[in-house]
Amino acid sequence: MEVFVSRAVRRSRSRKSFAYVAGAALAAPLALTGAAHAATTAAASEYTVTALKFTVAAGGRSCTVDADLYRPAGADAAHPAPAVLATNGFGGSKSDGSTDAIGKAFASRGYVGLVYSGLGFGKSGCLITLDDPAIDGRAATGLIDFLAGTRAADDGTKADFVTKDGNGDPRVGMIGGSYGGAIQLATAAVDHRVDGLVPLITWNDLSYALDPNNTATSKGVSSDTPGVFKWQWTNGFYLMGEGQTILAPSLDPSRFGNLTCLHFAARACATIRLLNSGRYPADSAGAMLDYARSVSPVSYLGKVKAPTLLVQGQTDSLFNLNEATATYRTLEAQGTTTKMIWQSWGHSGGQVPGELDLNEGNLETSYVGQRVLAWFDRYLRHSSTDTGPEFAYYRDWQSGYGTAAAVPALSQKVYLSGDGKLVDNRSKVTRGSRQYANWLVPTSHSESSLAGIVGLPDPEPYDTHGTYLGWTSAPLTSDVDVVGAPRATLKVVSPKTERVQNSGDAADKLVLFAKVYDVAPDGSRTLVNRLVSPVRVPDVTRQFTVQLPGIVHRYRAGHRLEFVIAASDSAYFGNRGIKPVTVVSAPDDTGVLELPVVAGRVN
Repeated sequence: MEVFVSRAVRRSRSRKSFAYVAGAALAAPLALTGAAHAATTAAASEYTVTALKFTVAAGGRSCTVDADLYRPAGADAAHPAPAVLATNGFGGSKSDGSTDAIGKAFASRGYVGLVYSGLGFGKSGCLITLDDPAIDGRAATGLIDFLAGTRAADDGTKADFVTKDGNGDPRVGMIGGSYGGAIQLATAAVDHRVDGLVPLITWNDLSYALDPNNTATSKGVSSDTPGVFKWQWTNGFYLMGEGQTILAPSLDPSRFGNLTCLHFAARACATIRLLNSGRYPADSAGAMLDYARSVSPVSYLGKVKAPTLLVQGQTDSLFNLNEATATYRTLEAQGTTTKMIWQSWGHSGGQVPGELDLNEGNLETSYVGQRVLAWFDRYLRHSSTDTGPEFAYYRDWQSGYGTAAAVPALSQKVYLSGDGKLVDNRSKVTRGSRQYANWLVPTSHSESSLAGIVGLPDPEPYDTHGTYLGWTSAPLTSDVDVVGAPRATLKVVSPKTERVQNSGDAADKLVLFAKVYDVAPDGSRTLVNRLVSPVRVPDVTRQFTVQLPGIVHRYRAGHRLEFVIAASDSAYFGNRGIKPVTVVSAPDDTGVLELPVVAGRVN
């Protein structure tokens, strides 16, 4: 069926997908140049939308992909246009406000849009395989073949109006968020015809995202030691995937797996079920976590050659800034053209008026939107448009985005003194020891829970006395701006853990949670973007490092920094049994917190 759409009805809203939140940030305009941008801003006044079906082979099954083709007015064989391909976030479909808005936004600016429901969602068939390049990525190549004019849709529709780079090679870019972000990297890894990517708020490594350990990273954001199960987010994904029968009762038969997991592929299902057990026996945990890693960008980025503009959200407890940073550094190191933006919003909220909102299509009036248009101008229209700075970050204390030639490095050390102070010189450390112990129920709350995300009451972050330790700086004498991921070097004493940590079951190792608060002069505490760093300590007899989540924050003059390690957190599984922890400080041997400070100084 073909539908005519006019500019007057182009904007629409529908339910946003579970794992893709559209939001907003006050931004200074980006100066764009080139005739191609002029063509972009002279938006086409009309386009047509055609619903299409494609039969693809994926994961040993033959299944249908449900798509909508957005064809701008005037695009034909004599006047071809480059294409933009997009799919939904987890739990969504091609009809979501933030997904179909992509087709509308780019068709209205002269691009051919092809928007589809990912495998296992909407009216598309096959099982959920977590954006596996060999399955989801290969399915997307069938749609690229359609854009190349080398295959037709199931009803015979052909696309002879897409710009070509060669025979069978369409000029095509991809954009989308979260699940619709990772699919871009998966597709580009198996199909080098993709010319440009804009992944928003997506992951580097699912084994880290769902089971994070922020110590001794070995590749990307990954650790060799199993992490701490993020039960709230993971169970949310599981319920969204398995709830497809209720959400869409009439499903393609290829959408059904087995009674253990109706809609997930077997290994994806087994991974989630293992994580939910909270146990990590050596005979199965490695294989399941390896599966999560194998379908993640961390395992295949070496095959991604398409220019990539990474956009990650500062308010995101699911896929934090460290994930995008790991992807960015890998792509940059291998010579793939890449730039990165840290915007305000992510999976945990953070919408700010004026920032990119794909539901509204405010590309020209938002900083991130302008950067996206410039990226596609450059790599899909082959203009000389300036694509902007290497790295940009949203600042809530100042209009516009900050920019830098690279992600700021760690630049200041503060030390954990035995009297509970954070001091700026090792000579100021007071000798002493302090102790906390966990309970068998969570005693700290940090991240926005799923209740908060869906609009139900969510308590402010808290820590229960006796179950955490904090170290606090003196009041700041000037504003201190932190941009990046702090890092802590720690040594703890836990005899009960030491006795069992080599049992062969990683769940016997010590779990703790690190975070940094902003303490106001009145004593009120703010956990920046409600982010916490889960840690499963590899060996309590040795010093270890903790990579905290990346932040962009101004600690104002008169405020204090407080570094905290807590025994538990309500969004994660915790310790097995009671495990008291002691931290000993001495001038010659103490914990260190390093900060990426770009202005001011902690003293």
